[in-house]
Amino acid sequence: MSSATLEVSIMGQSYVLACPRGEEDALRLAVAEVDREMCSIRELGKIRARERIAVLAALNLAHAKLLASRSGGNNQTATSLPVDLAALAARIALVNRQLDASLETDGQLL
Repeated sequence: MSSATLEVSIMGQSYVLACPRGEEDALRLAVAEVDREMCSIRELGKIRARERIAVLAALNLAHAKLLASRSGGNNQTATSLPVDLAALAARIALVNRQLDASLETDGQLL
């Protein structure tokens, strides 16, 4: 199957993405969902670093997907994996601490 390229915008940043032909609409929907999630996190005003916003958006979307799969969704991958919520929470906390430390030493926002 050949691929197409799409130019999309997420949080005002343009990206050119490869996509299998025929799946362009699905990719556009995914981009819209990621953009919506990242913009809502940015609008809260507490987080300015694009990378941190992206990580938090990914975690929020993954969590929503997991909850949907548990409540009767048909996502086979998410429902077939055992989830240790305490370990997941600890990992998220670790990633947040690492991001905070990087941002403090790096000094670059956005």
